[in-house]
Amino acid sequence: MVRTAKLASLPIGYAGRTALGVGKRIGGRPAEAVATELQQRTAEQLFKVLGQLKGGAMKAGQALSVFEAALPDEIAGPYRAALTKLQDAAPPMPASVVHTVLAAELGDDWRSLFTSFDDRPAAAASIGQVHRAIWSDGREVAVKIQYPGAGRALVSDLDQLARFARLFSAISPGLDIKPLLAELRERVVEELDYRLEAAYQKVFADAFRGDPDFQIPELVANTARVLVGEWVDGTPVSSVIAGGDQATRDRAGLLLVRFLYSCPGRAGLLHADPHPGNFRLTADGRLCVLDFGAVNRLPGGLPEPIGRLARLTLDGESQSVLAGLRELGFVKPSIEVDAEAVLDYLRPILDPIAEPEFTFSRAWLRREAARLGDPRSPASQLGRQLNLPPEYLLIHRVTLGTTGVLCQLGSHGAFRAEMERWQPGFAPPGSELADLAAAANRPGRRLPRFEPPTGPPPPAKKRR
Repeated sequence: MVRTAKLASLPIGYAGRTALGVGKRIGGRPAEAVATELQQRTAEQLFKVLGQLKGGAMKAGQALSVFEAALPDEIAGPYRAALTKLQDAAPPMPASVVHTVLAAELGDDWRSLFTSFDDRPAAAASIGQVHRAIWSDGREVAVKIQYPGAGRALVSDLDQLARFARLFSAISPGLDIKPLLAELRERVVEELDYRLEAAYQKVFADAFRGDPDFQIPELVANTARVLVGEWVDGTPVSSVIAGGDQATRDRAGLLLVRFLYSCPGRAGLLHADPHPGNFRLTADGRLCVLDFGAVNRLPGGLPEPIGRLARLTLDGESQSVLAGLRELGFVKPSIEVDAEAVLDYLRPILDPIAEPEFTFSRAWLRREAARLGDPRSPASQLGRQLNLPPEYLLIHRVTLGTTGVLCQLGSHGAFRAEMERWQPGFAPPGSELADLAAAANRPGRRLPRFEPPTGPPPPAKKRR
């Protein structure tokens, strides 16, 4: 009831602020000033409520926080710290509850598995929190423990937030949050079974073991609600965003792009939760990747049409681009659109890979958000005629989220080269780079496929 009441306060508060805004406009205040004040007050309450809750409310907050770079500074500025906090912090479980979960999952003598266990959480997120401990063999480990009742809270919060989607338009007009929340609801339910996450983490660890650029924590043990993995020290990318120097920002951004482009070919999986709390820069310069609860299964690697259509767009081949979009279902048969208008819509989105180097910035993202989100703009009107096929939905969300993080970092780098190296179809056909990208995404080059667990978790068995 308390959770529902907090979420219910969002539309009630919004209605009150809207009425207040109407009154101020009647009283003579400029409409733009009133709109800005309404945005600020709505953002303040929205982020405050999301930050107080676990489950789906916080998961939605984490997903949205990577888009704050697209918001005007007068809206995002005062709440940037609160958004960053959403990415890797939440009110902790009491130690007594932690012990109860560990006993249910690992047995009454769970303490015998550890040399030491810190009752204070080292990090907390949407459906669980992490504790630092020493495993019985002396390894330092991270123990991820799911909140009791997380599943019910997760689904309930996302259902409630879907009803309040119009609130987000008050903060950023043109931002359609409904598809994001619908896709988020479908995917995060998978995260409730830590056995599935453990299977994914093992595949990633096997694929990247010994890599000079990346570190994936080794899996130690797991049950349906507890996951034990290797502890890795490092600087969170959220901290790099807050205060890192430019060289560190550039390194973090380039490695993030390299990881997300390369992981489908190397592991057959796409890491699908690119918020800054899931990445650390280690002392030796590698990017440590955490949290494998949300992934996209891509057994054939990255889809070749993504690269091919991006190359054709940059080459100005409007008719070929439109034909490819129709073939894939991005333009439905009943929709008539102008090929050159489609090219004008897509071309600015590809700025980061149009030239050998690019600098991501909040200003660039705000311009793109305004161009695509203003209902009066031709780009926005055309965008409403396009379709997003289900098989590309999660790839699209990962791309948007990663772009948001890169703009928060203000990262500069040779991002086109990463596209050429890893994305099939982007490099010119027959070139050496095209052969490298094709080989990197060839199924025979990857580890044998695994069958993730299916069905509900079995009842917990107590160890004696």
